[in-house]
Amino acid sequence: MLRKIKGFGKRLIIGLMTMLLFVSFGTTAQAVTLEPAVDLTGEISCDGESLSDPAQRQALFGDLHTHTTYSLDAYMGFMRNDPDAAYKFAKGEPNEVPGGITQHKVPLDFAAVTDHAEFLGEMEMALNPEYGPKKYYNPYAIAIRNKPESETLSALVFVKVVQGATRGDDPQHTKYYGAGPIAEEARKNAWKKIQQATEDNYEPGTFTTLHAFEWSSAPGGANLHRNVIFRDTVPTDDKGNVLPSVLPEDPVSAFETQSPEELWQYLSQYEDNGATVLAIPHNGNASANMMFMPEQFDGKEIDPAWAEMRAKYEPLVEIMQIKGTSETLPAYAPEDQFADFELMEISERTRGRYGYLREALKNGLRHEEKLGSNPFKFGIVGATDNHNGSPGDTEEDDYIGSHGYTDATPALRQFSEIPGWEKLPYLNPGALTGVWADQNTRECVYDGLARKETFGTSGTRTQVRFFGGWDFPDDLDQQPDAVDQAYATGVPMGKDLPTALEQKAPKFFVWATKDSNSGNLDRIQVVKGWTKDGLTYEKIYDVAWAGDRELDPTTGKLPPIGSTVDVYNATYTNDIGSPELSGVWQDPDFDPTVRAFYYLRALEIPTPRYSTRDAAELGIVPSSPTEIQERAWSSPIWYTPSDAYLAAGEVGALTVDQLEQNGIPPLTTEEIEDLIRGHNLEISNRITGEEFIGFFQDYEYYEVKPDKLADKLDKDTLGTDEGTWFLGESASSAPLHTGELEAAAPMKYQIADNQLSFNLKDDSEFVAQLFNNNGQILAARNDEIGYVNYELTDLEEELDLYTGLPQDALDSLDMSNEDFWERVIKEIIRLTK
Repeated sequence: MLRKIKGFGKRLIIGLMTMLLFVSFGTTAQAVTLEPAVDLTGEISCDGESLSDPAQRQALFGDLHTHTTYSLDAYMGFMRNDPDAAYKFAKGEPNEVPGGITQHKVPLDFAAVTDHAEFLGEMEMALNPEYGPKKYYNPYAIAIRNKPESETLSALVFVKVVQGATRGDDPQHTKYYGAGPIAEEARKNAWKKIQQATEDNYEPGTFTTLHAFEWSSAPGGANLHRNVIFRDTVPTDDKGNVLPSVLPEDPVSAFETQSPEELWQYLSQYEDNGATVLAIPHNGNASANMMFMPEQFDGKEIDPAWAEMRAKYEPLVEIMQIKGTSETLPAYAPEDQFADFELMEISERTRGRYGYLREALKNGLRHEEKLGSNPFKFGIVGATDNHNGSPGDTEEDDYIGSHGYTDATPALRQFSEIPGWEKLPYLNPGALTGVWADQNTRECVYDGLARKETFGTSGTRTQVRFFGGWDFPDDLDQQPDAVDQAYATGVPMGKDLPTALEQKAPKFFVWATKDSNSGNLDRIQVVKGWTKDGLTYEKIYDVAWAGDRELDPTTGKLPPIGSTVDVYNATYTNDIGSPELSGVWQDPDFDPTVRAFYYLRALEIPTPRYSTRDAAELGIVPSSPTEIQERAWSSPIWYTPSDAYLAAGEVGALTVDQLEQNGIPPLTTEEIEDLIRGHNLEISNRITGEEFIGFFQDYEYYEVKPDKLADKLDKDTLGTDEGTWFLGESASSAPLHTGELEAAAPMKYQIADNQLSFNLKDDSEFVAQLFNNNGQILAARNDEIGYVNYELTDLEEELDLYTGLPQDALDSLDMSNEDFWERVIKEIIRLTK
């Protein structure tokens, strides 16, 4: 890319745009009529699945998440690239952004403009005087135009209008300005203009555009956003006249609904009108533990219909973008040495395992067992969420920002933040989508997305292939027709392994080739996840790598490849690594009785992070991390056992149904209180053998009135059925889910509705029914689909051995041992309230 160019050119362009906003206007809004689309050289059909030679599919790279002047937050960043400019940038033309001039080294193959549906009308009315003086001179419109450009006013509009209107319990358009028939007409016109740019820039065989928008639900600031992508084209007759379209008149926004379930109903209505459509969730990492929750938006229990609906309309998920990766967190994947990659700062918004993809993939296997359908059977894509109208502007070595003036200089990117989002050093240039498509046409690109033959990259053009099968030859990757064989005898990424005819482990053909403008490859890994007895597990295997390294015989891990990065000059060399890696790997730990998924992850050698290059330009010491190992993730391949194998895997498992059939009902609230309140318990996992000790304090320790209890614990939902619990020092491992328990106190516990629930350190909860099996207290956690995996043991006598003070010490304090510990606990609560 060209490095930034500031000065007269930029000021002249912005000045001309400013003048154009003050031309004369009428008082009546006119509906926009789409001009005829570009003349296509014959209609190209594509159904993807029935082609005789899928091995000829090509890897296409694109960005399905970009904002232009029709997104209010992007415009307030002093970015002035409209949808047409965005598509032209994707095709290789330069773009002017607040940080300078930017241009692709290699054009994209496809792109979608996904402006926020929420403020299309507001932007259209603010920038076009034809909607009348009451709209054009409305204070909101004047503030949006923001002349002369004021960063303070821009930030105020973003916080008060964008965040204020969309993040409450009842989001609504701005009163008087954004509501009413004129505003409705403006929204439709803006949507038509975006469609026009999408059609004008479509070049079948060379560059594909897709009609799209972003639905930006954000209840309480929790990111539940989806990008809605269409397969459809705005039609014309043989004379070039525009015909009625199957696309909606205007896109659904969070002002119509914040509920994903209701969004799917809108997509169903689009289908009834003839459209073909899917939605892509993004930024699960900032969803406040909501994106992949095992319940509906309104709190209702999920059911088979819900699972089928989500699987139908959300076949893909965005694993990475400018605002971080959503693959996993180190706390949830302590054995994954590469989990700490481009993460947002840990906060209430970014904590919780229901915000991360790998956890969702594992939980999806459990849901499939219970519901008969996997709602989280996601293919993987990447995107930018670029707010400079610059799709796919991801190169680390020439990055000049993505969010208007907020990150337009090296100094800002080092020390500033995007209002309402994140400190800039935690952000990154974004990611890309790769899709294996039959041809570069709208239909073929969409079909590749829909069948999940997709992969995401952290911004480079690394290509990956991933196939699964039962009978791949061990040297398949060395054969000239390897891809033909893999399609013929196996399945590509995004598919299910066929049912095995005999008991043997599956084999996987892996392949990756480097981006010619980036680092060599370090390794290829296979990430595996599975479920058994309601518990979930994962393991990561190094399966192909550069150099003569060997796996550690004890840990099974591959040593690091090393680094050639000069952090002070922000340079590197390709003296290590390999330009291409491939291999055939067979699962050495395969259990044919359990559901599982596998996906490929290919890593490059370390190269300088954009922040290191900025630091070199500023002449300062770079902050950590100074290096980045760019990577690619394939969509998973799933394995589902036969009914016979599933039945065999159930042998020895204890379930709630079994207990109830034996006349052992769940304990009541009162019975649980007698067991838990004021007791010290060991909670052990019956399957893994892991255990921890919890001190569950009696409610009376609060010594506050019930109506003051919420203030005491900074919670507005607590009641008199709640207390605090403290984690004992013996918790050195993870008995519930990996990473959930870390020593911290106090945490909340509650006994209500015949269940025990308590907070865990990662903001998730242990919620369980309890059973008394002849004096043995058993627990079935509610997210483990009916399996009884835990046992609770009262440790009163054992703990007395460790907590008893010497009698002479008690005599000097003039109190009993019990009184002493009661005072200690009260003091801890007082200090930590």
